[in-house]
Amino acid sequence: MTATEILKVDPVNPKQEDIDKAADILRRAGLVIMPTETVYGIAANMKNQKAMQRLCEIKRRPNHKPFSLLIDDKEKIEDFAADIPVAAYKLMAKFWPGPLTLVLASKTKGETIGLRMPDNKIALRVIAAAKVPVVCPSANLSGRPAPQDCASALKDLNGLVNLAIDSGPTKLGIESTVVDLSDNSLLIAREGAIKKSEIEAVTKKKTVLFVCTGNSCRSVMAKGLLETELKKIGRKDVEVISAGIAIIGGYRATQETVELMQKQGIDVSGHFTQRISTEMIKRADIVLVMEKIHEARVIKLAPQVKNRVFLLKEFAKIEDSNLDIADPIGKSFVEYEGTLNTIKQAIERVAKII
Repeated sequence: MTATEILKVDPVNPKQEDIDKAADILRRAGLVIMPTETVYGIAANMKNQKAMQRLCEIKRRPNHKPFSLLIDDKEKIEDFAADIPVAAYKLMAKFWPGPLTLVLASKTKGETIGLRMPDNKIALRVIAAAKVPVVCPSANLSGRPAPQDCASALKDLNGLVNLAIDSGPTKLGIESTVVDLSDNSLLIAREGAIKKSEIEAVTKKKTVLFVCTGNSCRSVMAKGLLETELKKIGRKDVEVISAGIAIIGGYRATQETVELMQKQGIDVSGHFTQRISTEMIKRADIVLVMEKIHEARVIKLAPQVKNRVFLLKEFAKIEDSNLDIADPIGKSFVEYEGTLNTIKQAIERVAKII
């Protein structure tokens, strides 16, 4: 039996040649011990039957029992999972990259798949460079403790894998928390580095996203007003976000918006504009837009949220066939006041039904 080759790799500044070597071994059906932030794992190419057979033999695991995948980008979850619930996007936004494994419905009908984005530079770079789907169960024999350093992994696995990356002890030393959302209900399958209470706190919180064009007036007003209404009624379980469809982030709210909101007892002087992202949209329980053009943009970015997108003016008690709330940018202070009054009427109703 040939001893496993060991590479000492700097966890902060890994050399590209070391990353490429590990990635090449994975592409050629080899097995690699590598670090994550939780424990050391055995990486293998999920699409290579020979590699997976070797991995099952080492782990003494039945062939039909699947391993979770590691991914290097949140958006890649949609390459493997289907019917992804809002709760999954909320958890990804909070805990990825990190010690959370999500079990979701697979794109292969009738099956499930576990996915995780590790918070470890070496692991992420190896996965990206390999360009193959990588599974990475803990680097221990069945029944043994999951290893927190490379030496512990090699006690049982030396000679059984092709390469071991040694970057020192792992940051957490405890396995990931596994959350099963495959049937749209939440099940904590394994409580690991993230506590059950932390998971529940995130999934029970509702997210409201307001969308306008520049994120400097209308959506800022709506966000400030809703947060104030929710505070009045003691609601702490709602996250409120605002964004624009056509803006470079980092600008302040317009002066007219700041002054009008001050009259409402709301300080938005510290607001900075941000551009809408698909991640924001997908984790929102409801998306409230100012104009039909915003609705179209949101649905184009994330078609699956179509039934969660509404024009904000629909909630105002105003008899008007035009459901757009016009942009007051560049108009008079009176126009700004009219916009605020319309938004305020809608928000009073939204706060009661959210």
